[in-house]
Amino acid sequence: MNKLKLSLLAALLALACAGAHSATLRLANQGDSTSMDPHSLNESLQLSFTGNVYEPLVGRDKRLGLVPMLAASWKQASPTVWRFELRKGVKFHDGQPFTADDVLFTFDRIRGDGSDMKSYATAIKEVRKVDSHTVDIETGAPFPILPDVITFVYMMNKAWCEENKAMQPVDRRKGVENAASFRANGTGPFKLKERQPGTRTVLVKNPAYWDKVEGNVDEVIFTPIGNDATRVAALLSGEIDVMEPVPLQDVARVSSNPNLKVMQGPELRTIFLGMDQKRDELQFSNVKGKNPFKDVRVRRAFYQAIDIETIKSRVMRGASAPTALMIAPGIRGFLPEMNKRLPFDQAAAKKLLAEAGYPEGFEVAMNCPNDRYVNDGEICQAVAANLARIGVKINLQAEGKATYFPKILRRDTSFYLLGWTPSTYDSHNVLNAIMGTPSDKGRGQFNLGSYSNARIDEITALVQSETDQVKRNALIAEAFKIHQDEVGHLPLHQQALAWAMKKTVDLVQLPDNNMPLKWVVMK
Repeated sequence: MNKLKLSLLAALLALACAGAHSATLRLANQGDSTSMDPHSLNESLQLSFTGNVYEPLVGRDKRLGLVPMLAASWKQASPTVWRFELRKGVKFHDGQPFTADDVLFTFDRIRGDGSDMKSYATAIKEVRKVDSHTVDIETGAPFPILPDVITFVYMMNKAWCEENKAMQPVDRRKGVENAASFRANGTGPFKLKERQPGTRTVLVKNPAYWDKVEGNVDEVIFTPIGNDATRVAALLSGEIDVMEPVPLQDVARVSSNPNLKVMQGPELRTIFLGMDQKRDELQFSNVKGKNPFKDVRVRRAFYQAIDIETIKSRVMRGASAPTALMIAPGIRGFLPEMNKRLPFDQAAAKKLLAEAGYPEGFEVAMNCPNDRYVNDGEICQAVAANLARIGVKINLQAEGKATYFPKILRRDTSFYLLGWTPSTYDSHNVLNAIMGTPSDKGRGQFNLGSYSNARIDEITALVQSETDQVKRNALIAEAFKIHQDEVGHLPLHQQALAWAMKKTVDLVQLPDNNMPLKWVVMK
């Protein structure tokens, strides 16, 4: 009898010890994931967070290499057809099986009204069902990087969307919501338990997940904390376990705490300014009857008026790399020899404005987020101060991303700040999404100032199918040279990543600023 009691006690202790290895992760960011709909906003925090609930056909490993996810394998059946063999036995969180019908539905959905993911499908001609677990994706021309392109296209359950009237994506531009914004049904390692927009979102471990999970997190409590000081105080007091980003002024302070650690590294995101180059008269300017930004001399004047080195040293505290290109080192097609900015020269900028017919400058509103990028509001303030020195009065409108993104995505802006990480880690992405002439098929979807050059559009189509890397890089160089000469956008810098956490937390910091929670280990 005593032996039996001892055996039972040992078993209970073993269970208790096993349970001790699971944990609740309390995570904070300066902004919120604005929707649970994975197709509603093509923004890295949104995609990073919802990527724990939903999954793509093809994913990334810890080195950003391609790995099978919901597709067990893929191959090119012909130069324009990719065949994907779907993983069998995968179930959505509600228990429904994942099949080819969900893949076809998802690709139709991302091309539908309200989708912020249209640019991922510009090259796709048709998605066909071969059988219940095989699909063919046909492109209009050879597209060797298709698997790279679809790593952020998260699969949704057709039946669930039909049942919940979520057939179309949540439209952030029009403020249209549906059930997919507040509820979720993915295949990922975590399930949505609670959603309080702007306050907190709770995820719990998916016990029926198809793959092995390296981490030991059972629950995730995500809290947006916009105020930098409050966010740091929450970490220092132990109220949260991980925060991102760390305010640059607090990096040394947090690093010196014996219970905390800071992870820093380069990010693949480029921060830049865009200008409305389409309207004949700017919406938000005192210039009437014409659009100053249609004149390359005005765009060049703005560029040369910005003191990027002072922004780096004072605003970014050295944690940025000024750039002349719209892509970062590490992106395929990056050309270091072209990464030379126009000189900072306010006298030259004033002369250019005078030549363009604005010797006294002019007024224009500038839209800027204050909770999305590192020191985004401060960057815009510095830019406004720089432009004031050449006679341009900036009416700065800084706001939270929940209202900022819908506004600029409607192109309801004259001058704006944006950050971009090419999700394919390839130059084609920025050529297509940022520099391409906007079309209803998704090209130029985030070219919010509608910069347009027909030759760049031609080059983008050629880059899509060119497999000779020397020829491909020459085409990319030609497009970037045109864009630089025309000052299509005003590139500023690549920001650095800074995450902070308790020393008992181990996670993987990726240069695209994604944080897969299945890799988090809490000791």
